[in-house]
Amino acid sequence: LSSPAVVFFEVEILDAKTKDKLCFLDKICFLFVSDPQWYPARQSIRLDPKGKSLKDEDVLQHLPVGTTATFYFRDLGAQISWVTVFLTEYTGPLVIYLLFYFRVPFIYPPKYDFTTSKHWVVHLACMCHSFHYVKRLLETLFVHRFSHGTMPLRNIFKNCTYYWGFAAWMAYYINHPLYTPPIYGEQQIRIALIIFLFCQIGNFSIHIALRNLRPPGSKTRKIPYPTKNPFTWIFLLVSCPNYTYELGSWLGFTLMTQCLPVAFFTLVGFIQMTVWAKGKHRSYLKEFRDYPPLRSPILPFIL
Repeated sequence: LSSPAVVFFEVEILDAKTKDKLCFLDKICFLFVSDPQWYPARQSIRLDPKGKSLKDEDVLQHLPVGTTATFYFRDLGAQISWVTVFLTEYTGPLVIYLLFYFRVPFIYPPKYDFTTSKHWVVHLACMCHSFHYVKRLLETLFVHRFSHGTMPLRNIFKNCTYYWGFAAWMAYYINHPLYTPPIYGEQQIRIALIIFLFCQIGNFSIHIALRNLRPPGSKTRKIPYPTKNPFTWIFLLVSCPNYTYELGSWLGFTLMTQCLPVAFFTLVGFIQMTVWAKGKHRSYLKEFRDYPPLRSPILPFIL
C-alpha cells in the first residue's frame, strides 16, 4: 500500500459470533494505521468499487456478504472538518464586505477613502449582510450537528472563491460612491427589510428544529416535522425549508439594494440549493417509507 490508489482486501468471517461483533473503523481500518497519511477520515471502504462508502457504524452481520467478503479501499484525499470549512467560508464575506463599506484605500478613488455613503440604505444593507454571516458563524459553532465530520480539503478553495468572490462583487457596487438607492424609495426598502428579517428568523428556526432531531454525538436520521414554532410549519409542504428561507432572505436583500450582482448571486444560490434540496428529498423518500407525500424539495407545489 505504498501508493494511495484503489486497493482491495478480503476478510474471512470465521463464525456468526465474530461476524456479529465486527465493525469497520474499529476492526478493518487498523490495516491502514501503519501509514499515518491515511487517517480514518480519508478512508472509504466499499463492497463494490463503484458503490457507496460503508458507514462507520455498519456491522458485517447486516451486510449482504457470505463467509468471505471482499472490501474495496479508496483514499479520499486530505480532509478538513466541516466546522473549519464553514468558519472560513463565512468569515471571508463578513470581512470583505466591511472593507468595501468603510471604503479602505485602493478600492475607490482616493478622495472617497474612509468616507461614508449618503444613502441610508447602504448602511442598512451592511447591517443586514453582516447580521446574516454573523448568524451563520454562530450557528456553525453552537447549532449545527454534522452527519459527516469532514470534506475534501480541495473543496474549500472552490467554496471560498464562490462566497468571497460574490461578497466582493456585491459590496463593490452597493458601497460605490455613485450607487443610487432603489427606485421606489423607502417603501421598497422597508418591505425588503421585513422579508429579510422574517426569512432570517425562519431559517434559524429550521436549523434549531433540525438540531433537535439529532442527539449530541449521534448520526440518527429522522423525518423532520413542524413544531410549536410557526416558522417550522412550512415542513408540511417542503422538505428543506432552511433553503426556502435562505432564498427568501436573499430575495429580500436583492429588493433592498436593487443591485444586479446581488440578484445574480441569489439566482446562482437558488440553483445550487435546489440541487441540494432535491438530493435531500430523494434521500428522505428512499429512507422513510412513511415520508409525507405532499412535500416538495424547496418550493411548495412547484419545485
